[in-house]
Amino acid sequence: MTERRLTPRSITHGSFSLERTYDAPCSAVFAAFASEAAKAAWFHGGEGYAIVEKAFDFREGGQEVLVGQWDNGTVTRMDLTYFDIVPDERIVYAYEMTLNGTKISVSLATIEFKRAGAGARLQLTETGAYLDGYDDAGSREHGTNAIIDRLAGVLAKVPA
Repeated sequence: MTERRLTPRSITHGSFSLERTYDAPCSAVFAAFASEAAKAAWFHGGEGYAIVEKAFDFREGGQEVLVGQWDNGTVTRMDLTYFDIVPDERIVYAYEMTLNGTKISVSLATIEFKRAGAGARLQLTETGAYLDGYDDAGSREHGTNAIIDRLAGVLAKVPA
C-alpha cells in the first residue's frame, strides 16, 4: 500500500457551462468526440505538452486515459468513464484528474448537441469536486474553453 502524505481533507465544489455554435452538423461535431483520430486533433495539452500514455474506448462503459507531461516536468493524468452516449445528441462522462500522482478532482460532465440552423450548438456542463486543498480558481473552465476552441479549427477543415 502506498503511503499518502497527511494533508487536511477538504472538498471544494465548482460548476461551469460553456456553449459554442459551429458551422457543421451535429453528426460532424459528435464525430469529433467519437473517433480517436478526430479527437486527438483537438483534445490535447497544447504547446509544451507531450503525451505519455493514451487509451480510447468510446462506448457506454468505455474508458479513456490521457497522461501527459509538460516541459516543466509536471505530469497530469485523466481517467474517464463514459456513462451515456446518444449519437449526435449527448455524451455523459465522469473523470478524475491527478497532478504528479496526487488526485486533485473528480468531475461529472455532459455534452449536448443541438441543431442551430445549418450548424450545431454544443453545450458542455461540468460539476467538479476539487480535493484536499486543490483550488481550481477557474483553471478547469479556462482549460476546457481552450480545448473546445481548438475543436472549431478542426471542424472548419471538415467538408460540409
